[in-house]
Amino acid sequence: MTPAELAEVVLTAAHAVFTERGLDRAALPERTVVERPRNPEHGDYASTLALQLSKKVGVPPRELAAALAEQLGRAPGIKSVEIAGPGFLNIRLDAAAAGQLARVIVEAGADYGTSDRLAGQKINLEFVSANPTGPVHIGGVRWAAVGDALSRLLRATGAEVGTEYYFNDAGSQIDRFARSLLAAAKGEPAPEDGYAGAYLTEIATQVQALRPDVLSLDDAAAQEVFRVEGVQLMFAEIKSSLRDFGVEFDTYFNEKDLHDSGELEHALTRLREQGHTFEHDGATWLRTTDFGDDKDRVLRKSNGEWTYFAADCAYYLDKRERGFDRVVIMLGADHHGYIGRMKAMSACFGDDPEHHLEILIGQLVNLVRDGAPVRMSKRAGTVVTLEDLVEAIGVDAARYALARYSSDSPIDLDVELWTKAGNDNPVFYVQYVAARTASVGRNAAEVGLTRGDAASFHPELLGHEKENELLKALAQFPAVVATAAELRAPHRVARYLEELAGAYHRFYDHCRILPRGEEEITDLHRARLWLNDATRTVIANGLRLLGVTAPERM
Repeated sequence: MTPAELAEVVLTAAHAVFTERGLDRAALPERTVVERPRNPEHGDYASTLALQLSKKVGVPPRELAAALAEQLGRAPGIKSVEIAGPGFLNIRLDAAAAGQLARVIVEAGADYGTSDRLAGQKINLEFVSANPTGPVHIGGVRWAAVGDALSRLLRATGAEVGTEYYFNDAGSQIDRFARSLLAAAKGEPAPEDGYAGAYLTEIATQVQALRPDVLSLDDAAAQEVFRVEGVQLMFAEIKSSLRDFGVEFDTYFNEKDLHDSGELEHALTRLREQGHTFEHDGATWLRTTDFGDDKDRVLRKSNGEWTYFAADCAYYLDKRERGFDRVVIMLGADHHGYIGRMKAMSACFGDDPEHHLEILIGQLVNLVRDGAPVRMSKRAGTVVTLEDLVEAIGVDAARYALARYSSDSPIDLDVELWTKAGNDNPVFYVQYVAARTASVGRNAAEVGLTRGDAASFHPELLGHEKENELLKALAQFPAVVATAAELRAPHRVARYLEELAGAYHRFYDHCRILPRGEEEITDLHRARLWLNDATRTVIANGLRLLGVTAPERM
């Protein structure tokens, strides 16, 4: 019996109690939940339904809990129900009901853990969006791992998701990039406000291969060639490195298109219609202070140039007009001050900023080796890049490590830890269970042990303490996925997988799955093989949500 199935049993019992007592059934919720008690001695699951309903119907909570307990005690699969405290229900399942979960998981396969919790939501998720002036640095890599995992979680819970990379190909930073490429091609030092690193020489050389005549042009014309060709080459490299990291986007949106397509004028017209713009000193402003911003913002300067904020406004409106009812943007730690102006801008368009716009801020990441920060990149010169991180610890370890921590916490990634083949390396610890469960399956086949069909499965045999502990852990996976999606917290999946791995190791150590020597294969061996395979299913499903592989061998 899954937690969702047990919750339905509890709700059915409540309907029966309300009918018997003539209570107002309109007070009953459409659904309820059961949770695992912190103390296993309190039972398998707990329900607070009696506490939630007592005031609504004027019945003392313990009295209502007693009626619910009596009704639940008659339900198949429930071993006992105890009342605790002011009206908590502590529920214990019989072994057969608890063990059936192994069959449910195996038969559900990749679908186990999915739900329709966020069905009907259409979410635009923008992440990474690094400027195409250099390789993706380690801060952007964090968002690549977390953002991609979050997109998988949102889809697993029923949301319609569009992932997006905002390609900043307009503005002064692109001009500085072009000047830096030109200087590199000439063998000159980088401009004072320019970019440095070996990658600039690489890109400049590629541009020269495409345009052998580029250095014969005057500086203005040469700089334009380096701008157009260099940005495209840099962005192609960024896309390639992200693809190698397992991250691809549904949409790559060019900032320049906002300028070329008239979207900026369109956004300004909409804001004027809402009555939130004004003219001052020849410039056009947005009165964001009406919605809590610390100051009003310029949209168009007195010389006619658009501001970065104007592009932000146009881009937000474009997303909303493409049908997304929620815009989620992931930004680095240095963008915290961005939240107020963006929320105010959303309100200026007539939206509800608490519903239509969500901004997530990620904190800094450091790569550490031998206790000291790794500060210099081979190519970028001043930062650690995606390629540096992957070279140091590998794709799986990098993705798992970056998704394992709450994004609002700074993290140090220790190269030695994340490359170690030992249980103190979290990704190794989890992936080892994936490999061990697969190995058990192969060894079982060699000795002729198979699960058999569902009719020959005897879940009541899974009564050992460690089997029960593992089943409880497996049962929590759907709730973990739903919560991680709703809270935008992929790290909850990683931490859950580590707890599940521990439960499996304890089960494996205490409950022999395979027969010894000439020992006859029994129904208990088959039941435990179901539980083994259910664990592999959940480990694989969880790792897939993080974009990490579930190896069959290690």
